[in-house]
Amino acid sequence: MIYFDNSATSLIKPDNVKFEVMNAVNNLTANPGRSGHSKSMQVAEKIFEVREKVKDFFNAKDYEVVFTKNCTEALNLAIFGFLNSGDHVITTCYEHNSVLRPLERLKQNGVEVTILDCDLGEVSYYIEKEIKSNTKLVITTAVSNVTGESCDIISIGQICKKRGVKYLVDGAQSSGHKKIDLEMCNADMYAFAGHKGLLALTGIGGLIVKNGINLKPLLCGGTGSMSESLTQPKDIPEGLEAGTVSTISIISLGAGIDYLNKNLEKIKNEEEKLSIYMYNSLKSLNFLKFYSKNNSENVFCFNVNNLDSSFVADKLNEKEICVRSGLHCAPLIHKKLGTLDFGAVRVSLDFHNTKQQINFLVETLKEIASL
Repeated sequence: MIYFDNSATSLIKPDNVKFEVMNAVNNLTANPGRSGHSKSMQVAEKIFEVREKVKDFFNAKDYEVVFTKNCTEALNLAIFGFLNSGDHVITTCYEHNSVLRPLERLKQNGVEVTILDCDLGEVSYYIEKEIKSNTKLVITTAVSNVTGESCDIISIGQICKKRGVKYLVDGAQSSGHKKIDLEMCNADMYAFAGHKGLLALTGIGGLIVKNGINLKPLLCGGTGSMSESLTQPKDIPEGLEAGTVSTISIISLGAGIDYLNKNLEKIKNEEEKLSIYMYNSLKSLNFLKFYSKNNSENVFCFNVNNLDSSFVADKLNEKEICVRSGLHCAPLIHKKLGTLDFGAVRVSLDFHNTKQQINFLVETLKEIASL
């Protein structure tokens, strides 16, 4: 099998992640922060260690880490937790439905939403023109999950800081593939998924929140503290993590970060080489409608002649090549690309892929185009 669906979930987990998961299953399944016995406290200490690893990995010294079940929940927490009626928010047509759908709901509650229809590389220019007195938040992806294009989050962060606007970054596709420095980016909130580039299990994501930002909780319930109060605690992260956290998935995230700390530069270099090779290989096929640009990272989007994207994905699957077809939960960018009716094929790689696999993909696409 050739796996080109890493934007959805990374397939291959490092050996140290597997080891830590099995150790957690066997020895660390007590409930952290809910009991006074030593095993509970041992698990709580382990989770604290992972929070610190996340902060160090993203250079987020002056931030708190809130664990969620995925990046979608993290984005929802940031959006619903921060915005109020009368606020104005700016985002882009490249965003995932994890951003667009919460904003659509908030529009019904008096939140004003501006969605920029420009190319991702032009976002910083247009954001500054759209900021006004009631603008409270800017939201952008770091890397498009459809085209793989990079967004200049450093420039946008500088603009937001200068204009007194908070900045939320969707880091689902960037985390683990390149170094993200939140202090340098001036990002106030950063949402991430553990099961993609960070090499963890599914069931874990997080929101990294700048100190001083207060968020309304998505969930209310047990926090292991202030149990005498019927009001949800406001402490971060405890007040935003009602219920039992996903202990084993959190531990897998810590192990994934350990692996990346040792190998990130090598991973980054290998993925850059593969991305350039993939881009040039696909761009050379004149029967492709190719939607990605030369600043795309690991993710590439295309259609074969006028064939439906699902048909192409099925034919690739027959050759045991795993890709994603359809709208990728990001309808507005497909509207911009003109692919809203039939979707597109997405291939996404990581450092485990090879040039030989890319060559096989290209030859198979040629066969499909000749049908």
